[in-house]
Amino acid sequence: MAEETKPKAKKEKPPAIEEKPFTEFMEEHFTPTLKESLINQGLDDIELSFTKADISIAGATSDEPCWQVIGTWNQGQRQFKLYFLEEDIKGQKAFSYAVNGKPPSTIESFMIDERKINLDLMVLYTLQRLNGQKWLTRN
Repeated sequence: MAEETKPKAKKEKPPAIEEKPFTEFMEEHFTPTLKESLINQGLDDIELSFTKADISIAGATSDEPCWQVIGTWNQGQRQFKLYFLEEDIKGQKAFSYAVNGKPPSTIESFMIDERKINLDLMVLYTLQRLNGQKWLTRN
């Protein structure tokens, strides 16, 4: 009598890294990948931090601090912040920048039209936004 062969169960795909808890994704994936990309763009002295803090824009009122990725380089003369207004990469995000050690004066929406958010898109949009300031490449 021949043994019956059972169909092999499909291997379950591991969950996407974007499905990890917010802080784990940001600390283990987004921040290191963004730093590596910025170094590849020539920002050798880039410092990135991921912290929960108040929004530091004149006139902005916030009852609660929000998660932020803060990048500084050029001996602190250039700075950008990505704000995560909800503790979710798919939630509302904002962007600000500052020069010469001064606080940022405006806050802009960031990645508002994207339906699918992933690590590569988040890094790409950040690089594009910084390039819009002519901080990465000169035209």
